[in-house]
Amino acid sequence: MSPETLAIVMFFTLFVGLMLGHPLAFTLGMLAVVFGVIGWGGSADAVYALLANRAYGVMEEYVLVAVPLFIFMAQLLDASGIAERLFETMHIVMGRIRGGLGIAVIIACTIFAATAGVVGATEVSIGLLAIPALMRVKYNIPLIAGAICAGGTLGILIPPSIMLVVYGSLTQLSVGWLYAAAFGPGFLLSALYIAYIGIICWIKPEYGPAETESKHTPAEKIAMFMRSIVPPIVLVIIVLGSIVAGVATPTEAAGMGCAGAIVLAVGYRRFTWKMIKDACWSTTITTSMIMTLFLGGNAFQAIFMGLGGGDAIANFILGTQLSPLAVLFLMMGIVFFLGCFLDWLGILLIVTPIFMPVTMELGFNQLWFGTLICVNLQMAFLTPPFGYSLFYLKGIAPPEMNIYHIYKGVVPFVCLQWVGLILCIFVPDIVMWAPVKFFGTSVLG
Repeated sequence: MSPETLAIVMFFTLFVGLMLGHPLAFTLGMLAVVFGVIGWGGSADAVYALLANRAYGVMEEYVLVAVPLFIFMAQLLDASGIAERLFETMHIVMGRIRGGLGIAVIIACTIFAATAGVVGATEVSIGLLAIPALMRVKYNIPLIAGAICAGGTLGILIPPSIMLVVYGSLTQLSVGWLYAAAFGPGFLLSALYIAYIGIICWIKPEYGPAETESKHTPAEKIAMFMRSIVPPIVLVIIVLGSIVAGVATPTEAAGMGCAGAIVLAVGYRRFTWKMIKDACWSTTITTSMIMTLFLGGNAFQAIFMGLGGGDAIANFILGTQLSPLAVLFLMMGIVFFLGCFLDWLGILLIVTPIFMPVTMELGFNQLWFGTLICVNLQMAFLTPPFGYSLFYLKGIAPPEMNIYHIYKGVVPFVCLQWVGLILCIFVPDIVMWAPVKFFGTSVLG
């Protein structure tokens, strides 16, 4: 069996292992060892040496230090009550508008995503507050589910996003460039969600009734709005502004973000040592999961590429004689399909080394293409059967909201994500405007 054929068998064996229910990280690592030994003449020592070298390389990747720091910051922000204040304020400001509470969910998720950068923290925090409020005024249950799930996924795209940090590490792209590029698509998707909720509630008023009572004057609403919006905006400026301005690296900015999150917790009178302990423990668990996947994925990459699998797939894609645009949509379709079964990190680890040679051959801008991949990966959180956002919501949903409501509710938002992705493809300035503005024409390659 040729090395290329062995690599293809390795790739499909991965899906067999996943369908049998084996954990992704250990499936990737085990396949790397087994197929490495088979492909390199039975020399286990050579395989172990290669994998140890790759693992050491991962541990030396300085930018990855930002991952636990951003996770820790998200945990602190969650405990500090920022999400609670954001939603309560938006509830008061938007509640009397038809569909206003649904729009409030998206706005609160967008702002919290720009501070936290973690899907689970955003979705659970906002969901626990929003579900009772929306069900009390008899919002359409699938619309509630879809808005919370879709709003929560903004945390993986809008900076500071750990996905962008990981992608930058895999591709050696500047994380600052990626952060600047993700702003346009992130806020575009937020605007699409808001527009959809507003339109559907205008067409079908029963989907999003307005609240009839308001105990707050306009001046009180403005004051509440400023108190809840200004602190997270300042934190965003500190963290993202320092990266974009070139004052700090992503890792240094993440450290400043953690300090800022502690200050906010103290200011909101939520700071306790138990909060710090719980945040540290949650960060340890999440970081361990991510790094275990990273090590398994790097092992799989090393053997798969060493056997020539990447070249074989790239040659196959290029050999189809499709136009560059058709090849781009083919790759986006593959990422979308994988998103139904794998999480975002597993997909990045698998497709990045395969797609990069193809995109270079076709002359795609790597920053633009990488951002498209990250926009696409938002859908991995929403697509059945294994979308993480679906299970986050199910874990906090009341009995009246079953899994059918959740699946039904996310379908329109997945379609909106495709609309956003297609707009980013045909209007590249959505992605590239901010990087060019902040970093100059060097980002154009």
